[in-house]
Amino acid sequence: MSAFTVTGTDTDVGKTVFAAALTGALDAHYWKPVQAGLDEGGDRAQVAKLAGLPETRVLLEAYRLATPCSPHRAAEIDGVAIDPDRLALPAQRPLVVEGAGGALVPLGGDLLYADMFARWGLPAIVVARTALGTINHSLLTIEALRARGVAIHGVAFVGDAVEDSEATICRLGAVKRLGRLPLLGTLDAATLGRAFTDNFDMADFA
Repeated sequence: MSAFTVTGTDTDVGKTVFAAALTGALDAHYWKPVQAGLDEGGDRAQVAKLAGLPETRVLLEAYRLATPCSPHRAAEIDGVAIDPDRLALPAQRPLVVEGAGGALVPLGGDLLYADMFARWGLPAIVVARTALGTINHSLLTIEALRARGVAIHGVAFVGDAVEDSEATICRLGAVKRLGRLPLLGTLDAATLGRAFTDNFDMADFA
């Protein structure tokens, strides 16, 4: 595959860290089309640091919004409307595209991120935590994506190993278990790169 979208089952599940790890492993370009919240430079700066890539490989967002909240509300606060035509995929490949929060986060009006995933036509990777509640959140995310015709490449877990939850999600959701990023005491490009190599099979992303 030359491009993937990365979405999560919720906010703060580790989606950006996984996206950075995948971008670094694929020596890819990274794009987050809408950044809501600009503290510490937003996700672009974090991904560039964690992926160990030059900033030229971390593409500019279509929208940079000041308030750290749902993109539709952040856009309202900034007095702009998110135009889906401005969210056309960049031409660069390989490419990792990261959504915001969960798959059903609104961008404005009736437009949800999952609708953009369907428009882009890229295989989606669902990032899920392993903590309590993940089975429900993960299966709902999988169903929402499939209802829109989005192909699901697999699920990437983040957190401590919980074998039953991970296996149950992938069995009931009929999706591939790609691997699990453990929680890292020190998070930097070196530790994240090793963790990805140790816990994921690059053949799954070829």
